[in-house]
Amino acid sequence: MANHVIQDWTSTEVPMKYGPTRDVRYKVYKDGTRIFQEIRDIDDRPIHTLELPQGMALESSSYEVLLRYVLVDVVNS
Repeated sequence: MANHVIQDWTSTEVPMKYGPTRDVRYKVYKDGTRIFQEIRDIDDRPIHTLELPQGMALESSSYEVLLRYVLVDVVNS
């Protein structure tokens, strides 16, 4: 089954709790009935893939809030 892209690759600069900002890219896609946010660094290396709750339809600013949460609280823990 093919993925359905909800938001194509978007580059952004994420402010971190400590230290410099982090430049990343992310996309949001649906695979079957599951929705994912895939995060990569600017060199296209995978950082993290987050499965979003069912029925979660967000605006792009909300995806960036989730992105910051993953980078600050999940990846850097």
